Amino acid sequence: MSEREFLDLAEFVGDGISTELSESVHAIAKRLPLEVRFHPVDLTLERRRSDPEAAFEEAEAAIRRHGVALKYPTITETVSPNKVLRDRFHFSVIHRPVATIPGVPTRHDGSVDVHIIRIAVGGTYEDAGRRIGTESAVSIRVIERRPCFEAAQFAFRLAKRLGTDVVSTSKYTIQSATDGLFEEIVREVAAQHSDVAHRSELFDALLAKIIMRPESYRVIVTPNEYGDFLSDAACGMIGSVGLGASASYAFDGEGNVTLAMFDPAGGTAPDIAGQDKCNPSAALWAFSMLLIHSGFRGLGSALDQAIRRTIANGSTTADLGGSLGTRGFTEAVSASLAGLLAGEQTRAR
Repeated sequence: MSEREFLDLAEFVGDGISTELSESVHAIAKRLPLEVRFHPVDLTLERRRSDPEAAFEEAEAAIRRHGVALKYPTITETVSPNKVLRDRFHFSVIHRPVATIPGVPTRHDGSVDVHIIRIAVGGTYEDAGRRIGTESAVSIRVIERRPCFEAAQFAFRLAKRLGTDVVSTSKYTIQSATDGLFEEIVREVAAQHSDVAHRSELFDALLAKIIMRPESYRVIVTPNEYGDFLSDAACGMIGSVGLGASASYAFDGEGNVTLAMFDPAGGTAPDIAGQDKCNPSAALWAFSMLLIHSGFRGLGSALDQAIRRTIANGSTTADLGGSLGTRGFTEAVSASLAGLLAGEQTRAR
């Protein structure tokens, strides 16, 4: 390993099972032919209660210094830490890849392999609304040009790399001003990527069709709340919401990523915290995505494959019907990863 083969990343430590997830990631990192330098930031509820501004300032300084961060689950007491981080880092796009996992029981026979690109701001999530008298309430829904452009640009670049098309989805026939603006901007970006096919579909129709024919979708770009719904629905199709991992991105004026944060889906699971029971798969997938984003595509892909092989072989935690604890599952993934990396080295000789 040359002296240049290292990776610095910020690590946002949260609550509940967060410590166990971090330990799992660190154990896997030690198996890589790469020096991974973790720079931890305490974002536990206790720290945020005592000095929230200092906690988030430290997190911001860390991700701006290193460009990438791995975040573990955090408790929301009053304000969502995820929203605070999203606002401070100017994240505008969330990327959630969802793919069928051999060995995980599902109630769906189709094969899922979809990338959901969600605008991370605006929609109905920016305004909690207000009551009007006793019988009515109203909220404002906002769609902005720049986040739409950044999400569309990311989607088309990803589709080009995957060799597939892009589907944009919204309720543009009903929300003609807001969703209409979103679709208009996607079409503008599509014109810049004439080698990538694009079509628009109404969101309610897409929900039905992705269940019936999931193989028809690879890259989907959509406004905030639609992407939130679709991400969890897609994870449900592969067997568990807790098996998903996401990336959040900030961009420069040309649509290039400047900051990236990767995190597992799922919560803090306080009922099993500290008991060696949690499933670290999503945290390891988040780490895999971080490696790929950081230029270590081979290592990230090998880790992704190692997790899938381990689950397919029946070496799983209790939530997936297995008997392994967190550490036991991590060791099984580590062994699979070592085998894959050794095989790659043998082929390279």
